[in-house]
Amino acid sequence: MSTFAKRERLLLADLLEAEGPEAPTLCEGWTTRDLAAHVVVRERRPDAAAGMLVKPLASRLDRAMEEFAAKPYEELIQLIRTGPPRFSPFQLKQVDEASNTIEFYVHTEDVRRARPDWSPRELDPVFQDALWSRLERAARLMGRGSPTGVVLRRPDGQTVVAHRGAPVVTVTGDPSELLLFTYGRQDAAKVVLEGDENAIAKLHTTRQLGI
Repeated sequence: MSTFAKRERLLLADLLEAEGPEAPTLCEGWTTRDLAAHVVVRERRPDAAAGMLVKPLASRLDRAMEEFAAKPYEELIQLIRTGPPRFSPFQLKQVDEASNTIEFYVHTEDVRRARPDWSPRELDPVFQDALWSRLERAARLMGRGSPTGVVLRRPDGQTVVAHRGAPVVTVTGDPSELLLFTYGRQDAAKVVLEGDENAIAKLHTTRQLGI
């Protein structure tokens, strides 16, 4: 079984450590400390992490984020490196790969691409295919908030419909870049948008696309 999630976890931890606690990220309003706290809460406080999706639990999430963000930064990095607690579902390799490969890849890029001098990582074809496979399964969910029709296309011509509607905007790029685009990182994703100009403008600025 692949271990993309483990690899991306360690890359994220190393990057957060190197950047320090006050570096910017692509997550609006978050420093690297906030991002590290988010990753730890997601894995270690499922009761609070549910607040990301369930509004009545949002206050619990906020409290947990404040609690972990107040911890020494080095402790947060170590908690990310060591992973979830023993009895967490994330300890299962299948769950880890399914849930964390994209999570850690996107957040690694949130830190990398907040730098003024960033450049895309060179990703191997196997990892790109793995990201495309996940994107194919999640495209409709990720595109549900789109104001227009969206087709995602790889450079080799493979496509997936993220949202049915008209007019249609075709977004072309490597799977890694398409993933960032659908997760709301439109300004940082290296993609080409084709279609109606007004539709492109709306799509490029909507923050409902992605999570």
